[in-house]
Amino acid sequence: MFVESHILQNFAPSNLNRDDTGSPKDCDFGGYRRARISSQCLKRAIRTATRDGGLIDAAHLATRTRLLKKTLVDALVQRGQSEAEALAVVPSALRSVGLAVKDDGTTQYLLYLGTSEINAVADRCLEHWSTLLAASSSAEPSVDGGANDKPKRAKSTKKAGKEAVPTAVSDSLKRVLDGGKAADLALFGRMLADLPIKSIDAACQVAHALSTHRVSMEFDFYTAVDELQQNDTSGAGMMGTVEFNSACFYRYANVDLTQLLRNLEGDDDLARMSLSAFLRASVLAVPTGKQNSMAAQNPPSLVFTVVRDAGLWSLANAFAKPVRAEDAGGDIVAASVRALDSYWGKLTRMYGQSQLRGHWVCTLVDSELPNLAPVPDHRAETVDDLIARTLDAVSFAPANSRDR
Repeated sequence: MFVESHILQNFAPSNLNRDDTGSPKDCDFGGYRRARISSQCLKRAIRTATRDGGLIDAAHLATRTRLLKKTLVDALVQRGQSEAEALAVVPSALRSVGLAVKDDGTTQYLLYLGTSEINAVADRCLEHWSTLLAASSSAEPSVDGGANDKPKRAKSTKKAGKEAVPTAVSDSLKRVLDGGKAADLALFGRMLADLPIKSIDAACQVAHALSTHRVSMEFDFYTAVDELQQNDTSGAGMMGTVEFNSACFYRYANVDLTQLLRNLEGDDDLARMSLSAFLRASVLAVPTGKQNSMAAQNPPSLVFTVVRDAGLWSLANAFAKPVRAEDAGGDIVAASVRALDSYWGKLTRMYGQSQLRGHWVCTLVDSELPNLAPVPDHRAETVDDLIARTLDAVSFAPANSRDR
């Protein structure tokens, strides 16, 4: 079973998600230039909204970091261990499972670990303290040469670290890297290049947000005054330009409930709570780019959820032909809502609704929605009501099966 989320969100002038030149991200879609917010940016905003909004307790959240060594050392010192010994034990433990620690104390890449996973690794370090401490001295092979030998030395160190720790100890450490029943980790997944068996398939998919209409880039020319400059001196103390746009975005995401339950080790209650948090955080999520100077804090104008047994439908093609404000009396949001409603009607007529369990819409637009909400029961007055109805319609399949 799957749950889909479709959102229309109109932002005031903003630069929410920048490219490498500082310009708002965009793309070509349907033969026209569109504003874009990347999937990665939206996922980050959803994760942040989940954490900051207290939608899931901290014990069931994950952290993405390269500072795992420092985190574990601090945890071990708090448990009464010597910092000097902890600085030797932690790299030994991480290398034993194939996670290299560089000379500056960081891991080779960002690691995404649940809170309980991190605590469990600390527990295993304490349990095998003397073994890991003894192994730390044999995990630093000597490699002749200068800077050009760094890759060779890193590979050699990783191999030596694995070999220095008994298999029983390294297996014990690997067993606790199970995702830790972290809700956000279960939703967004992770890849561990050096330990692929501990990678986790994401339960959700999040699309790039696209503007429903054609977008033109605009420039803001700004100046700043030097407040200590003499009054008789002309000219600004600083000047420059910032690119921005204003766009109504279509956002799409889906959650595979079977995969979510599997990632959470069959915990039905936690899976339901995670789905609820994801839906609510998706509504609350607003990217942070240039917000201090533009404050585009605009909530969605429409939220549409679908519960289905199979088959996934992004409704982005509702906007393959850009909508125009004049199509709805000068209202770009109303025009976008009309296009979405029309396209949903075409899809359901062509493919039927046998795979659908239900669909509900909540919107600020005061208009008829003959396809999205053909009867009053399909229209929710509040986001809380929308999420409640969606959750009532879902059931979680056994974690050892997958409906595709």
